[in-house]
Amino acid sequence: MIEILNEAELSRAAVTGQLVGTILHDLKSRIRVGTNLLEVDRWAKAMILEADATSCYIDYEPSFGRGPFGYYICVGVNDAVLHGKPHDYQLADGDLLTLDLAVVKGGVAADAAISFIVGSTRDPADDALIDSTERALAAAIAAARPGARIGDLSHAIGSVLAEAGYEINMEFDGHGIGSTMHQDPHVANDGRPGRGVRLRSGMLLAIEPWVMADTNRLVTDEDGWTLRSATGCRTAHTEHTIAIVEDGARVLTLPASPTT
Repeated sequence: MIEILNEAELSRAAVTGQLVGTILHDLKSRIRVGTNLLEVDRWAKAMILEADATSCYIDYEPSFGRGPFGYYICVGVNDAVLHGKPHDYQLADGDLLTLDLAVVKGGVAADAAISFIVGSTRDPADDALIDSTERALAAAIAAARPGARIGDLSHAIGSVLAEAGYEINMEFDGHGIGSTMHQDPHVANDGRPGRGVRLRSGMLLAIEPWVMADTNRLVTDEDGWTLRSATGCRTAHTEHTIAIVEDGARVLTLPASPTT
């Protein structure tokens, strides 16, 4: 199903998106060396409930997972890139952390992810990994407008990631979003321009480039959810929810400004 939102629904989507972006921004600002992943989940829960919103993950039970996810946010450390389950782990200096958050508020969902380095120890290869996903996302957003096709966005993502030297996994990708978190169309992280669904004003898309440093193969943790690089290499994941509007694309999942 592909939902086309009206102006009132797009306004509510903007509120949800800003909430997601603000929570991620606040979590990043609070996380330090020694922060426990379970504490990050508790912080996310408190902010979601305070905003009278609902986590898309707490009861999430797709065919590829093992039972309900059971937490409010996905957290991935180093080689964990998708569906990372919070667990009893204290973040170390130099860890590469991914936070992925999706909530529903006012009947509309929004989904976003950020990757960043914890502490002061930095490896240039990690920075390059994160930067590549951010640039790929920006390229896809620049290609998104009414009349464009999904393949144009996928091609933009894939071109940036391939030029940076990364292999691309096609098992998990971006997606349409609206009253529910996962909808059609799929937004693959590589593809051919001029192919696929034609974009229309009122569509919402969650675009999420992610890569692994030296492989395109994933393995699943014993928790049945957390997806890691098959080689144990570092990973990064960046995501925004956008609305297709008459003059292009509007990024919904940016944090509120300090004066908002």
